[in-house]
Amino acid sequence: MIVVTDFKIYACGPDAPIRNVLERIDHTRYLFQVVIDDAGKLCGTITDGDIRRAMLHGIGLDAPARQCMQTKPVIGRTGEDAANFEKLRRTGSSRAFLPVVDNEGALREIHVAEEKQNSNIGAALVMAGGAGTRLGERTRNTPKPLLPVGGRPILDHVLERLETSGVATILVSVHYLSEKIEDFLKERKSRTDIRVVHESKRLGTAGAVGNIGTYAAAGPLLVINGDVLTQVDYAALHEFHVRHGLDATIGVARHEVDIPFGVVRYGEDGLFAGIEEKPRFTNFIAAGVYYLSPSMTALVPKEQPMDMPELLNLGRSIGLKIGVFPIHEYWTDVGRPDDLQKADDVHRLMNQSAK
Repeated sequence: MIVVTDFKIYACGPDAPIRNVLERIDHTRYLFQVVIDDAGKLCGTITDGDIRRAMLHGIGLDAPARQCMQTKPVIGRTGEDAANFEKLRRTGSSRAFLPVVDNEGALREIHVAEEKQNSNIGAALVMAGGAGTRLGERTRNTPKPLLPVGGRPILDHVLERLETSGVATILVSVHYLSEKIEDFLKERKSRTDIRVVHESKRLGTAGAVGNIGTYAAAGPLLVINGDVLTQVDYAALHEFHVRHGLDATIGVARHEVDIPFGVVRYGEDGLFAGIEEKPRFTNFIAAGVYYLSPSMTALVPKEQPMDMPELLNLGRSIGLKIGVFPIHEYWTDVGRPDDLQKADDVHRLMNQSAK
């Protein structure tokens, strides 16, 4: 257990914008914020998961922290070391923390569980077998996962993120121009065990899951599309999945569409009810990131085409529990030429700022 006594960087006010709270969480060693009032008294706590759940309920990142904080968190008391340790242990979270307050409710310490260095994800499957037809001539002789973004192949970015997250085994499903991807993997200086899964025919966005044998049955499997670039926190995804007892978790990204016209509203009687000028509609879209428990992967037949929506709908139809995990980190799909160019520009800027 770690005891934090200088907790200024881990404390925020209840009216701080959630966007700022998220920035503080992302730039601290321990991924939480304790909410205190001007007198230093505890108001609540906020974790990465609390913010993601708030997003699902339509709470925007400019809303105040009080709208997503836990108002009745488990707390410890000064002078009750044994009881505090037991409370921290019982949380069962890999990111457990315990605010410790005095008799007046003022924050005095924060107890934090020992850090774990990886995401707890045993295996990941990268779907890299598609032909990338939307990219036209660019993929005639080069598979989409090997197209450059920021001076490096897309697949290299995907693999690096998985490696950094501590994923033990990475499987790469290949079909179109598979030999080029295999050559790249042989030459790449990988930091973890990377294995190739061959699709003898195109199996869709989920079909390769049926061809990975014991890797799909050993525990939750992370499945990510080979054309997705993201800085998503895979450890947070794992904890979200486990904490909610899910059979599958769908990573979703926020997508906004602006209507450039006034939208006319009318009632069932056909009479005018109002007009909304140039509204913006916001939806969550499938982000090409999925976390599947063995109960879900068992539904994928071997060597039979299956797309992910079909698998998820099948799981839901038989009563499996499927959750939605909003991605607030950087995310982009590079399936179209414009998206590829934008991703290249972003990563070049990131490379420059890192120097």
